[in-house]
Amino acid sequence: MNKLKTANLFKSELIPVSGKLVERYNKCLVKLGFSETKLKTFHIDGMGWSPEVAEEKGEKYYLCNGEANPCGIIISPLQKGKPVYLPAHTFDRDIMKFVFKVHGEKIKDITRDCAICLDFDQGIDAFYEPLDVLKYDKVTVHFHLINDLDKIQKQQLKLVDTFSKGNNFIDDNLHQQLLESAIKHGDLRYRDLELHELEYTTDSFFTRSFGGVYVLRDFIKPIVVFEDEKWYKEAIKNTSHDVLIYHISQPELMEKLRDHVIVECDLEKVVKTDQYDRIKKFELAQCLKKPQHPINDILNDSILFKSYLNKLDIDSRKKVMGVERYLEKLEVSNEFKIGDVIDLKFYEALHQPHSSLEAKHQDLIWKLLVNISPKDVLFWYWYDKETFYDAYINWDDSLKDWVVGTISGNVGG
Repeated sequence: MNKLKTANLFKSELIPVSGKLVERYNKCLVKLGFSETKLKTFHIDGMGWSPEVAEEKGEKYYLCNGEANPCGIIISPLQKGKPVYLPAHTFDRDIMKFVFKVHGEKIKDITRDCAICLDFDQGIDAFYEPLDVLKYDKVTVHFHLINDLDKIQKQQLKLVDTFSKGNNFIDDNLHQQLLESAIKHGDLRYRDLELHELEYTTDSFFTRSFGGVYVLRDFIKPIVVFEDEKWYKEAIKNTSHDVLIYHISQPELMEKLRDHVIVECDLEKVVKTDQYDRIKKFELAQCLKKPQHPINDILNDSILFKSYLNKLDIDSRKKVMGVERYLEKLEVSNEFKIGDVIDLKFYEALHQPHSSLEAKHQDLIWKLLVNISPKDVLFWYWYDKETFYDAYINWDDSLKDWVVGTISGNVGG
């Protein structure tokens, strides 16, 4: 990952945690039902997730009480606007934006000497079967302060109220209680520590539950897409829900997405785009066997690209150049079918969310598309970093150079 880190493309916006903040973080972990970290320093994202703590625990999703119940930790106002690198659901990022939008000023005050635990309650204690994901509707965010500072504030206010009545100001015992509370917790009288719960309504989303599931329910008919074949086979046995169910590898899925005006692909337009150029180059790189030149040079030099293209076996060559061959054939006759000339996964990779979709739905569909056919390294990085990182580790060093250069050269990377 060194090349990505050097280019600030690997979890570059994490917040460092050390000293007193580690102690508060551990108190949050315990309050949420998890074990403490033994690390003295680490980094966290906008939701409080830490890659170092995850590695220490040997569990990526250590901030989840089961697949249905993710949690969050806020120990710093600096978490506002920071990425959520490993969300359990695609709507987790939106929820964190919502939290800081509503409670941002209170969070800034509270985290001066306290930390906040977030419990995302979907009203689902646990999942039992794959189509339980359809139960997602409203998510209620509950807030809990470590050391129950909000409850201590109420106790302190009660003591002050008692002190103000009658001749209680001469009560030495009351004096002592007020003094001890003030020394230990500070003057809480004028602090606003009340974080009322928030409610977030879900629409279409992705959840990592059951091996990864897309729930598309804002279109003609609800569609559920499973990444895990075992859970897909289990789901299709359930006939009690009026939904369309697919495994992500089924060719019929893309056809249905096109029919429901969720995705589109205009080959004559896409062939002129940078997206097509990236996919074609990545496809060539996958076909190369022991090249004499660095892959980065081959993909960036048109002469070398053409040279190695012609060194490929005929089937690989047709795979790389299928789109251009198909469009050439169309100029002569319209009897040719896309599937007869263009490789299926290559064709799927050229799709994009339909232009009529809202921005929030476009992001979700981009994620689905890069999971269906991960061939555009830029969009793969943008929309599913975790699977991108997993694949990146195994690539040739020179291919990594090309990938890093490609991503770095695009605004937003």
